[in-house]
Amino acid sequence: MEMKSNIWQEMYQAAKAVQNYRKISDYIDAGGVAAAILSASGRIYTGVCVDTCSTLGICAERNAIFNMLTNGEQEIKKVLAIMPSGNLGAPCGACRELMVQLMPENYQEIEVLMDIKTEEIVTLGELTPKWWI
Repeated sequence: MEMKSNIWQEMYQAAKAVQNYRKISDYIDAGGVAAAILSASGRIYTGVCVDTCSTLGICAERNAIFNMLTNGEQEIKKVLAIMPSGNLGAPCGACRELMVQLMPENYQEIEVLMDIKTEEIVTLGELTPKWWI
């Protein structure tokens, strides 16, 4: 699978490397979804979803964003999420909300890779055209 853009390929490979679905306990599993975030500095941050039997879990995208914040950065340029099927998908509402609140002035410019095969890219502004902020 040859992609035109090397950075998307690097992000995809970074997310795929951490996906590793596993059952943690009778109540928690992790890695069904994996995400990669490209920050303004050009660094790639990854995260996996952590699913729990209560509301304590977290999406892969938010996990990657929190990893970025933990490392002192706060501006997102690109994001992708690999679903359990292996296909890519759009961030959920909670993840979109976090990105909007993190970058209220320019969240619209964040690029989201929707399809690894066709290299379809949409912006967060297209996914969330009239956010409450």
